[in-house]
Amino acid sequence: MAVESYIRFAGGDELPEGCITNALSLTSPKDACRLSLVASTFRSAAESDAVWERFLPPDYYDIISRSIDGPDSVLAVGSKKELYLHLCDHPILIDGGTKSFSLEKWSGKKCYMLAARSLQIVWGDTPRYWRWISLPESRFSEVAELLDVCWFDMSGKINTNMLSPDIRYGAYLVFTTKSRTYGFGDQPAESSVGIAGHERETQTVYLDPQERRRQYRYQVVPRRLGIFTHHMAHILRQEVEDSTSEGRHPKQRSDGWMEIELGEFFVKSGQEAEIEMSLTEVKGGNWKSGLIIEGIDIRPKEGK
Repeated sequence: MAVESYIRFAGGDELPEGCITNALSLTSPKDACRLSLVASTFRSAAESDAVWERFLPPDYYDIISRSIDGPDSVLAVGSKKELYLHLCDHPILIDGGTKSFSLEKWSGKKCYMLAARSLQIVWGDTPRYWRWISLPESRFSEVAELLDVCWFDMSGKINTNMLSPDIRYGAYLVFTTKSRTYGFGDQPAESSVGIAGHERETQTVYLDPQERRRQYRYQVVPRRLGIFTHHMAHILRQEVEDSTSEGRHPKQRSDGWMEIELGEFFVKSGQEAEIEMSLTEVKGGNWKSGLIIEGIDIRPKEGK
């Protein structure tokens, strides 16, 4: 049945645009955009402020009012649809520049990034171990550069009442590396995400982007063993390949930075809890250097 048939009464009269607007506001931004393309009657309704007001978070004005540039600079973009798309494509800095806020484009769910300055970094204010620098490619005024530490320990927190309910979120460390990075290749780090003060499951993460490129190590076996030699080499190669594939590895982002998932959590409707995200490497004892930390990105997991 054609889409247009759904917008008519049994007698053949078209539904009022207000009814169509209300129906569209109960869908999703993705569905509203699709429907605006397939039926002309939907087009004007899909552009209305009434529809896109529903797609914005209920507390969007309170969040925008915390923008470091002031709310007027954000609200001046035009219609509610333009405001929605602006918040999807241009994260705004809030709370004195310690966080950024944006929307996930297809769902309208809230996304935050905690700036490095808002994280708890052990030795972070000791110039011998860390220094704070500005990079033009960062959304924040400062990022943290790791100079040299043997005790790598950082964490961040966010309250679930800041996030969209009934959504599974992922937490991602956003970082880059200098040309000379060392100390993370042989010893993986450990990450955990969960309610602060409660026991949390840890994950193995490899912060060195070159970790996947390790060369295979072979055990020397006498050549006279023939087929046995070939078989053992295959087993040893498989063991090394399996050991390096365990754990999480960095991925390239579209903004030029890298990210690695620290963990995930589910936000229950009506729940108010503090979520803590941590990343540590304190077991190896080796000195580490070369990471540049932008922050921790907190966004809905794809398909969840």
